[in-house]
Amino acid sequence: QLQASGGGLVQAGGSLRLSCAASGLAFNTYAMGWFRQAPGKGREFVTTINRSGGVTDYADSVKGRFTISRDNAKDTVYLQMNSLKPEDTAVYYCAARSGSFSSRAAAYDYWGQGTLVTVSS
Repeated sequence: QLQASGGGLVQAGGSLRLSCAASGLAFNTYAMGWFRQAPGKGREFVTTINRSGGVTDYADSVKGRFTISRDNAKDTVYLQMNSLKPEDTAVYYCAARSGSFSSRAAAYDYWGQGTLVTVSS
């Protein structure tokens, strides 16, 4: 029900835009989040956005570099990633939560399959 795309290989300092398209759910009733998992590490909160798109929250590690947005008409959430660093290398997952947004992975109801972002130094 959540299909993430847009990952790839990019040099440090570069940019990527991830997309996550939802289907089969009332998208505008779900808060959305992005999480990531680097090799050998646990899943980490990146950012979240509320149902209307008016409120967002970010992990300190990505503040000022990443921007989450959503288009409820297209049932899609985006993650614009700028000034990428090698430590941003991870599989990025989008997730949907019925209700208010959250930074806790356990709070989310649905998960996408993940898209790999690799940042070379």
